[in-house]
Amino acid sequence: MISMDYSGKNYIVTGGAGGIGGAVVDGIVAGNGHAIIVDINETAARKYQEKYGKDKVSVANVNLADPAEIREKFGKLVEEFGQIHGLICVAGVVSTPKFEDVTQEEWDRVIAINLTGVYASIQSVFTNMKEHNYGRIVVVSSVAAQVGGGLLGTSVYAASKGGVNSLIKAVAKEGGPFNVACCGVCPAYTKTAITANMDMDRHNRILSQIPLGRPADPQEIANLILFYASDLASFVTGEIGNADGGLRMD
Repeated sequence: MISMDYSGKNYIVTGGAGGIGGAVVDGIVAGNGHAIIVDINETAARKYQEKYGKDKVSVANVNLADPAEIREKFGKLVEEFGQIHGLICVAGVVSTPKFEDVTQEEWDRVIAINLTGVYASIQSVFTNMKEHNYGRIVVVSSVAAQVGGGLLGTSVYAASKGGVNSLIKAVAKEGGPFNVACCGVCPAYTKTAITANMDMDRHNRILSQIPLGRPADPQEIANLILFYASDLASFVTGEIGNADGGLRMD
């Protein structure tokens, strides 16, 4: 694990009980920061709190498909902690139907979590960050946004992540004068619960496109997230960084 300094800082991590999110939480705690896990799986989130203690990890159960609930509960977190130094949006869902088979319900579900949920999360802490002249926002996107899907997710997934990439840049522009940075991380194939049951043919087909020839470990994605969330990236904003084993060589 790469240890960075987050001393005295509070970081909200959506999806913080999952593979990549959990690795981010580990890194924040290792850097002496306080991680606030926002995850609908409260049982899994509590395990991190039991592991590290309530002085290092807090837990909030939030439905990230509900903007009103996000604003209400994030507002309470702002009141409780006084200052939110960082927001790391890891939570998301994958969608695999072919475009002609995408239903309105599927479109609405994916956009609600992957794009609208990110928008509402950022907006809920943005004013607090501006007021304190400090903020680090990092959103997990996907290489699907750059290639139009086809690896893990398809059209709806790619569209949601493409929207995320544009939102990141817009927030970076508006946050810049207030020392509020916003960056994105685009993973490719990563060993998480989402990919655990992938069939071997698809597994091999994806790996054939990745020069490093293997999927990423969640920690390898978390390392780039943790860099953007730290003061080591003090002159970096609006950046969409790929952690994809060389799939996209920009």
